Parts: sequence; C-alpha cells; structure tokens
Amino acid sequence: MGRGDLTNHEWSLLEPHLPPPGGRGDRWNDHRTVINGILFRIRTGVPWCGLPERYGSWKTVYERHRRWSADSTWDRILQLVQAGADLAGRRDWSMVGVGSTSCRAHQHAAGARKARPRVPNRTTPRHHRPDEGLGRSRGGLTSKIHLAGEGGCRPMALLLTPGQWGDAPQMVAVLDRIRVPRPLGGRPRTRPEHVSGDKAYGSRRNRRYLRRRHIQHTIPEPKGQRANRQRRGREGGRPAGFDRDRYRRRNEIERTINRLKNSRAVATRYDKRAYVFHGTVTAAAIRLWLRQ
Repeated sequence: MGRGDLTNHEWSLLEPHLPPPGGRGDRWNDHRTVINGILFRIRTGVPWCGLPERYGSWKTVYERHRRWSADSTWDRILQLVQAGADLAGRRDWSMVGVGSTSCRAHQHAAGARKARPRVPNRTTPRHHRPDEGLGRSRGGLTSKIHLAGEGGCRPMALLLTPGQWGDAPQMVAVLDRIRVPRPLGGRPRTRPEHVSGDKAYGSRRNRRYLRRRHIQHTIPEPKGQRANRQRRGREGGRPAGFDRDRYRRRNEIERTINRLKNSRAVATRYDKRAYVFHGTVTAAAIRLWLRQ
C-alpha cells in the first residue's frame, strides 16, 4: 500500500457501495487499484499520464473517473457513505454551514469544445454546460465551489459554478442537494436542524426558504438591509434573529473547505469539463468521510 492509498478499514466502508465490475474487453482492473490511482492524482495534481505504474494504465484510471463523474456514480457513493456514517451516529446534524471557495483554473482547463445536442430541439446534457463552470476575472479563469458542511468538517453537498457567480443565489440549490438515504427504511433525510452562513447569504429569499422548511438559521443581517429596514419603520419588519454563540461554529465550514483544498487537484482546477471537476471534488469529499 502506497502513501495516500485506501486502508483496509476505509476499503471495507467503500467497497459495498461500488458498482459491480464489468465492461468491455476480457480484462477488468480491480476497483481498489483504480480508485487508489484516482485518489493519488487528486491528492498530488499530477497529469493523468504521470500516474505511477503500480496503478496500471493511466487511461483506464482516467476513463473510469470520467465515466463515474458523467453518470453521477461519485454522487451516489457519497450519499451512501454518508448514510453509513449517519447510521453509525458519526454525523452531526445540529449545525450545517454553507460557504464557497474560489479555485484558480489552470491553463489546461480552458479550451473545452462546446457539446452540441444529438437530437434536434433538445437541450444539452446537464454535465455539458456551455460555460463549463469557468469565469473570468482579473486574475484569470476561476471556478467556485459552493458547499454545505456538517459539524464534523465533512462536506454534505456541493455545487460548481463560474468564479464570478454570487453566493446567495446558490444557497437554496446547495441545501436541496442534501439527501442522505436511510438504510433501515424511510424517506431520505434532507433537512438539517440548523444552518449558519455569513452576510453573503442574508437575502430575504434565503430566509423565507429556511422558514418555509422549518430550519433554524444563524445568518447576520447585512448593513444595507438593516438600514433599509430601519428607514421604513414598522413596515420594514422585525430584525432577523442572530445567536452569537452559535455563529462561533462558523469556522467549521471554513475548516471543511481547507481540508478539501489540501488536495491539489481541488485547489487548482486542471479538468476541462465541469462534470469531471465536479467528480474530482466529490471523490475528495468521499475520502474525507472515509478517514473519519
């Protein structure tokens, strides 16, 4: 076992959730060897063709990662791993933080061809977005990862957008992606007990969404909203509640982002396609759940 490879305990948690072996050809590389190669590339950020020989053909490793990113296999594995942690009582639902982080895009991440729909009058697949999740700024191309993290500093759901997109409009989309199956039966769990966010998420739309779902929240009120409310008097409504002690746990989502970006292929985007980079971030999130 090389440095950074899956341990026997981590493999025992991951193996039951993997798709059955199969595919074209007579030979099929072992899941554990290929996944270790994927994790090695995510951790070090090396080009796919630079993978060590102990992981087999780099084309096989890349193709399996690309295929699992395209058909949402990584997303399903993440949900199943979370379900196992939830069943074992290793998940903190008391506080869920929402946040975002920008990732610089390498020059190799630009220049992806725009996919055309195969059938006329049909939209392109979800993972073939025209912008490919790249945004331009003074510093160059960037992508932004929006995510929700639980109290144990592990990602629960994530969303990829161009770097210049705002945080507040993505909060509802991120929280709607939280979906933890119940192995013992019942509807998947989708509603956390409490949500925390910084001033960027303090829009009225977000607060109405949380109240409608009966989710308590700790989000500070921006100065502009407070001044507008005070200027309108009684018509401005009551001030938003704010618990300073609960807001101290805001550091948990920042620590979650820090752990994710310890992987060089997450801190810097090398993938051309948005769906492949989304699979890269999801695989890094799965590794965080397996380690704890």
